[in-house]
Amino acid sequence: MTVFILVAGAFTGPYVWRDTAARLTAEGAEVHTVALTGLGRKSAGPAAAIDLETHIADVLAVIDPLVAGEGRDIVLVGHDYGIHPVLGAADRRAGAVTRIVHLDSGMPQDGVPALAAVPDQQLREELARGGGGPALPPPARDAWPRWGSTAGLSEAALDGLTALAAPQPLNTLLQPLRLTGAVAAVPVTGVLCTGNGPGIEMVQLMVDLGEPALQPLTDPRVTFFELPTGHWPMLSCPTELAGILIDAAAGGGHRLKAPGTPAHLRPFLLDVPERPRERTGNTDLYLPEGPGPHPAVVFVHGGPVPAEARPTPRDWPTLTGYAGYVAGHGAVAATLDHRLHAVTDYARAAEDVAAAVERVRADPRVDADRVALWFFSGGGPLTADWLAAPPAWLRCLAANYPILAPLPNWGVVDARFHPVRAVAGAGKLPIVLVRAGREMAEIAATVAEFLTEAERCGADVEVVDVPEGRHGFETLDRTDEAREAVHRAVAAVLARLTA
Repeated sequence: MTVFILVAGAFTGPYVWRDTAARLTAEGAEVHTVALTGLGRKSAGPAAAIDLETHIADVLAVIDPLVAGEGRDIVLVGHDYGIHPVLGAADRRAGAVTRIVHLDSGMPQDGVPALAAVPDQQLREELARGGGGPALPPPARDAWPRWGSTAGLSEAALDGLTALAAPQPLNTLLQPLRLTGAVAAVPVTGVLCTGNGPGIEMVQLMVDLGEPALQPLTDPRVTFFELPTGHWPMLSCPTELAGILIDAAAGGGHRLKAPGTPAHLRPFLLDVPERPRERTGNTDLYLPEGPGPHPAVVFVHGGPVPAEARPTPRDWPTLTGYAGYVAGHGAVAATLDHRLHAVTDYARAAEDVAAAVERVRADPRVDADRVALWFFSGGGPLTADWLAAPPAWLRCLAANYPILAPLPNWGVVDARFHPVRAVAGAGKLPIVLVRAGREMAEIAATVAEFLTEAERCGADVEVVDVPEGRHGFETLDRTDEAREAVHRAVAAVLARLTA
């Protein structure tokens, strides 16, 4: 028999599992919902005495009586904060646990407190200073999005979530998780709620970029499922969640590919003759024939990209391919590396881009009054500065499969980096947007939002569609359709530079 032990997240208790547990039971499983001290279970002592170790003990108290039973597969499910006591308990009973399910939760590491996973940076800093007393009050009805997307929740479900929420003992968030490493032997399933964060395709992309912390996810014992909902799937789609948990217990799910040749390092889809380039600091220049001055296109890579990733983005085939192609058509092309290593790095990445642009414009072979900026993927938020107040020398702004609004799992991001809001200031600035038809849903939603706002404010946007193209199609899709899209996009940008 499969035994599910369900552990709820911050502010919540066993009640959130009611419908999912009922479905699991109907399918023949045994289900236990853990009442964590101070949340689902009353504490005899003060809230200050409740910490992560208290909650680990609560989970162990459910596991231990089950271990004596024969023929039981114990599956621990941790939602949100609940993954921390789940991992702590599984580390001490690794031989008894068949699988751990991370339900829209992070990947806690030894020595790291649950506070690190709180999405709101300002709140993290406040709590780290001990603000708020021994327990954190539960969110008001309109404040739940600070803790996760409420997409999919009915009004009644949101009312119930608010009415039954309990204060979260602060020390449960501040005490570091301690792991011996035994838990690493337990198979794992991640359930990704795409209304609240990345889906499987984006996780694979981050693995391919070489993020060290994500490499264990390519272990064949690790599987993934997606749910198109927000952060509380047990309330928004309990039946679907139950089905996924049953499949997970049986070892089902998608497995990530270990990086061979990552998608972003495969050859560019066009055969572009190699051109000489000049490297100065973080910037490379590709020069056309003739003395100039020539118009220039500055290519800005996406991310976040791990700081230790090699080669660095300016040597990736997509950027070198576009740069060589543009230089072959009479414009100076520039590629650069910037410091977007995490979603909190947009401000310093913007500084790097602005400095590189000024270096390019200062080069005597460049016509400083005819410059285009071309952004890719996660570099999309960096367009906001240029959209909000375009300088006279900026003749065109282009973006390929861009993220044009903060994604749900980013937490609170500086409002400055929100292109949907910034496009109202674009005025007559020509914008060329290359859209992948098979884009990740979470990114496609930001593009649709941007285009709606651009139309409302009368922005000058030309869309180049690649109907069967994927995110990063230049190294993924060697099709005539994809090649034609590159030709069209480059021609559109160069036409605006020379107009």
